[in-house]
Amino acid sequence: MTTPPTLAEIEATRARIAPYVLETPMLAYYGSAVPRRLPAGTEPVLKLELFQRTGSFKARGAVNVMLSLSDAERSRGVVAASAGNHAMATAYAANVLGISAKVAMPKSSNPFRVARCRAFGAEIVFADHVGELFDLVETIQRQEGRVMVHPFEGPRTFEGTATVGWEIGRDAPDLDAVIVPVGGGGLISGIASAIKQLKPDCAVFGVEPAGAQGMTQSLAAGAPLDKVTVNTIADSLGAPHHRAGSLALVQRFVDDMVTVEDQEMIDAMAVMFGDLKLAVEPAGAAALAALLGPLKSRLAGKRVGIVVCGTNIDQSTYCKLLGRASPEK
Repeated sequence: MTTPPTLAEIEATRARIAPYVLETPMLAYYGSAVPRRLPAGTEPVLKLELFQRTGSFKARGAVNVMLSLSDAERSRGVVAASAGNHAMATAYAANVLGISAKVAMPKSSNPFRVARCRAFGAEIVFADHVGELFDLVETIQRQEGRVMVHPFEGPRTFEGTATVGWEIGRDAPDLDAVIVPVGGGGLISGIASAIKQLKPDCAVFGVEPAGAQGMTQSLAAGAPLDKVTVNTIADSLGAPHHRAGSLALVQRFVDDMVTVEDQEMIDAMAVMFGDLKLAVEPAGAAALAALLGPLKSRLAGKRVGIVVCGTNIDQSTYCKLLGRASPEK
């Protein structure tokens, strides 16, 4: 059985990773496009994790994992599998902590993310597609003895992501609900663990792309899926499989899961840029898309935390996606 991090452990993690990560702000949504689309009285409050080191929440878990390594493990270096955000976070954490890093990425990875990994000094190896990444990492571990920094599983990862939930609970203690994007489940596992200890009556909702419903399907099956079909523009939410630890925490602490279409994420990207001038990747818009879509009626009149998880997208892709946005309502 997976044990969630306690509040004391989360606070200790905050202190441990503080020199290397940021406490990101919360912002009450002040634009006009989103309020026009929501029932009266609904109040979105954004957790701006896109301002985190490396442009996503992933730095919290990666730093915490690497700070827990022994001297012998550090000397062997680390390896990670990721379509981008976790690869960048691993490269960053290794850079600031003086550890050698190798990251496995699919050939389809966004060029911006590949370039950032290289800028942090990580060695990159490519797989033909995301489903091959973990096999490639296992081969590297056998051959080189590197320690794997998992993108979404493990107690040190959950402690890192729980610091996001702790900050939400501190900065917006009156929330009725929090909406969290879900890929592998590491972010929502940590956030929900913290939120439910701080304010048990605050609902936690996860949101997945319709083209990558691995957590929803794992919950329905009662066991983590070994293989997930992924077909979405939100590559950060396209985990190729799920694991028992994160699933157990989701089962325990998350009230419900919903899905959004790619077009809904694009439209949310557009309104966030139009209202707030925030440029986010599709995953970073997923939580707002859920509030504007499947959760609109359920959370009517509520004060809702929206986790804006990342912004790692190149200019060309971002502009192309915004060009597909629906006309403003």
